[in-house]
Amino acid sequence: MPMSQSFQDRLFPIAADLAEHYGTPFHIYDEAGILANGERLKKAFSGIAGFREYFAVKALPNPRILGLMKTLGFGFDCSSIPELIMSRQAGGRGDDIMFTSNNTTQEEFKAAEAEGGSVLNLDDISLIPKVPRFPELVCFRYNPGPRRTGNIIIGNPVEAKYGITHDQVISAYKLALERGAQRFGLHTMVASNERDHTYIVETARMLLQISEMVENELGIRFEFLNLGGGLGIPYRPEDKSLDLEAMAREITELINEFKSAYGYAPRIYMESGRWVTGPHGALITRAINHKSIYRQYIGVDACMSSLMRPAMYDAYHHIEVIGKQGHPLSEVYDVVGSLCENNDKFAVQRKLPPIHEGDLLAIHDTGAHGSAMGFQYNGRLRPKELLLRTDGSVELIRRAETNEDYFQTLKFTADSYWPGSAVL
Repeated sequence: MPMSQSFQDRLFPIAADLAEHYGTPFHIYDEAGILANGERLKKAFSGIAGFREYFAVKALPNPRILGLMKTLGFGFDCSSIPELIMSRQAGGRGDDIMFTSNNTTQEEFKAAEAEGGSVLNLDDISLIPKVPRFPELVCFRYNPGPRRTGNIIIGNPVEAKYGITHDQVISAYKLALERGAQRFGLHTMVASNERDHTYIVETARMLLQISEMVENELGIRFEFLNLGGGLGIPYRPEDKSLDLEAMAREITELINEFKSAYGYAPRIYMESGRWVTGPHGALITRAINHKSIYRQYIGVDACMSSLMRPAMYDAYHHIEVIGKQGHPLSEVYDVVGSLCENNDKFAVQRKLPPIHEGDLLAIHDTGAHGSAMGFQYNGRLRPKELLLRTDGSVELIRRAETNEDYFQTLKFTADSYWPGSAVL
């Protein structure tokens, strides 16, 4: 079920007051739900010594949310310098941070090494000689290619730009040894929003097989295997939820079998973002127009700069009209924003109760890859973010962008360059 009933029961009765106080649109997140999901993940994998979640910062890059992750004992999965900065501000240091960058620059390598460093997860064999100071602990991202299938969000592994190939695995770790690495990890990420738990179990089996292959060839024993993220959530009411407990139980069995055979077992890491925070966020927006032409359109005061998943992936996000839950779904609407793009739609031909101007709509499951994927095309600005606290209070955790913010990058020291001029 999209968006927990508990979150709805606490949010919907105060939504009108929040809209009056803060204005719309806004993303709001449920602290209680996020913490409960984090604890559930830890409990499910408690049978694996050293298990750790590295929260995917890209899913919801807000300092207050990262503070909750730190409280849970989670690490941080980063892929850019701003994500590194935010994770360190939240208290992450050294092994608390997994830095997985694609087409990494020298500036990023230096940032990953600074302030206590991070676990460097290399995406490509060509990066090995480019790392300025090669770390003692290194990890590689593995792309299984035709050995696995992906899905619509992350794509077919053969076509994906990420990771080293199967045939490059031995060479990559051999080169890392030659550069002085002494400790090793292995990472993969082959699906996104996957709700079939057996797919993740097979990912764990695949990494264990690769670790056996590398140990037999090079004598390397991996300290950890990072299964990546990709744990899915049920965006549609009829979708089945991921069976987390079954997944954890079966992966634990694989680890125990490996330990019986080899006398040790690598730690298991994950980097879930969507599963931890996704269902515990909503975009609250107000209906401001009803347009009747070839279709019935409900115009709202948010647009896809606030939530681009429907436009980018043709993704479904459940919508409820606050105060009209349980009313007959007697109308068919496209729910749209004001952007000058025809795919600026939160719902297409969706059955909903009659909607009138002024009604508040709750767009479910925006706690991951919602605000984080926002943009400023057409001069549309990103909305504020709120946190519904466990004590029932509501906290502003990011203000809305302003016109001044939009023009800020046009304030700079004048600079001109003439080709052929001498550099003094």
